[in-house]
Amino acid sequence: MAQPSTARVRTHELGQVVVLKFAGRLGGVAEDLDKAIQLALGDGPRGVVCDLLGVFEGAQPAALESVATAGRHVRDWSGIPVAVVCPEPRLREELHVHPLARHLIVTATIQSAVSAVLATPIPVVEWLRLAPHPTAPRASRDFVARTLLDWGLGRLIPSASLVVSELVTNSTIHAGTDIELSVAWNLGALRLAVRDNSPDLPRQRYSQFDQNGRGMSVVAAVSRSFGVLPTADGGKVVWAVLNAARPMS
Repeated sequence: MAQPSTARVRTHELGQVVVLKFAGRLGGVAEDLDKAIQLALGDGPRGVVCDLLGVFEGAQPAALESVATAGRHVRDWSGIPVAVVCPEPRLREELHVHPLARHLIVTATIQSAVSAVLATPIPVVEWLRLAPHPTAPRASRDFVARTLLDWGLGRLIPSASLVVSELVTNSTIHAGTDIELSVAWNLGALRLAVRDNSPDLPRQRYSQFDQNGRGMSVVAAVSRSFGVLPTADGGKVVWAVLNAARPMS
């Protein structure tokens, strides 16, 4: 009979890089790995390093697959690198050729992982704090428009304003807490993120419209990806990423 596997996660920071140290067997890490990465990303660190030095022994293909799929967070949540520390060369090679794992930084040591994370481009980010007031959506649209004009991305103002208005409206109506809006531009991607203090994750609606707005169907139609991240303090970050190539000089 197979022995039950457990996984524990300890978190610490090296500068602005969050290091997630896992203990247990790799087969038991998958769910904990995904949750821990999401919580770390929700706080907007410089990067995330997953220390799996103690869990790769006897790894099976299915378990390795679960590690590789962590790359979807980098693919979708643009601008915050995620590194995986893997001690075995063979497993590192397998991760390097995996379609999703290619979005990850895969190294043999924690030191090299942190160095690689810090060597990645730093997104340009602007922040705005808002109260849960009916004027918040308009303020968010004005803020996004000014920011994109400053970055030479004026052509994105209509779609970005539409997306941020929906995200802020949703938070204002359903969360009712202070809102933190961030606009980040990195590597041809524009990320709009709205953070509030409500523990209730919004329902993803792709085709239903209600009296309060056009819903997440608008966000889905305009964005290349979007989603929700939980935060360590019990809140959430609702985000959307739009294609935003660098303007021609």
